[in-house]
Amino acid sequence: MFSMHSARGRSHAKIILIGEHSVVYGKPAIALPLSEVTTRVRISSVPSPIQMIRSRYFEGAIRQMPHTMYGLQHLISLILNEHHALDAQFELTIKSDLPAERGMGSSAATAVALIRALYNYFGWKLSHTELLQLANVSEIDMHGTPSGLDAATAASTNPIWMVKDRELTPIPIKMDGCLLICDSGIKGRTSEAVASVRTRLKNAPHETNQVLDKLSELTLAAKEQLAKNEICGLGKTFDKAQEQLRSLGVSTQKLDHLIHASRTLGSLGSKLTGGGRGGCFICLMPDQITAKKAGAQLKKLGVPQTWVQPLALRAKEEVN
Repeated sequence: MFSMHSARGRSHAKIILIGEHSVVYGKPAIALPLSEVTTRVRISSVPSPIQMIRSRYFEGAIRQMPHTMYGLQHLISLILNEHHALDAQFELTIKSDLPAERGMGSSAATAVALIRALYNYFGWKLSHTELLQLANVSEIDMHGTPSGLDAATAASTNPIWMVKDRELTPIPIKMDGCLLICDSGIKGRTSEAVASVRTRLKNAPHETNQVLDKLSELTLAAKEQLAKNEICGLGKTFDKAQEQLRSLGVSTQKLDHLIHASRTLGSLGSKLTGGGRGGCFICLMPDQITAKKAGAQLKKLGVPQTWVQPLALRAKEEVN
């Protein structure tokens, strides 16, 4: 008689507070986990010899997943091959609250939840370092040269300070106020935006390096402002960072319009978050009431979805 067995894995969204794009070139960035915006993966044993997957993009055999999901297919195959479990029989179900291609780390969150589910299902041990290394496999397939920040934050319960290949540190944030996170309604184009900055750096190295250095300076300033509860100063830093990101060519006319509107609705400072060319933008708000009122007004201007995230997060021990 067939015996049912199942396991789950979970992760969450992230937003980059500051340092997007410059983080790819060895500069620091700060990211914030959004614990209430989750991705869940469930794996169940099945009598069928075909490994199946169910998601909002595709339902069917894992071996027949579309090219757009190659990163996940590659990740599953790699893990099963390393553990000599290629013939395992199971069905994998992915459910996510994260909007895709909005700079909230959807692909990284899916990878982290999937890895946790597989390791829980088979009872394999998984260290935090191994989790991030595996998640980076699908991130490379999806984005080419990811910084690793998305996966690190999707796997973390803490705000993250990151310098690529050098430093990955949870940091406490002691700040009043909150973030209003807004979906611009336009799919972000992370790979395209990263490639455009790389081309700009090649064609105009001096000017582009100046912008990347300025973003680095602003990120360092933001770290200090977050630690000292300098909310007005952080708002000004956000605005300055948006100016630099616009000069890199990763903002859009609609993002610029919505960001300008948010500043008239009580935002102390607003900027895009993530790769840009669409996706989400964040607004630093003095309190949740102001944030919710601004969110309601921004929806009238075409923002399809908003989230409110308190900023007062404290570092705590990681749990896989």
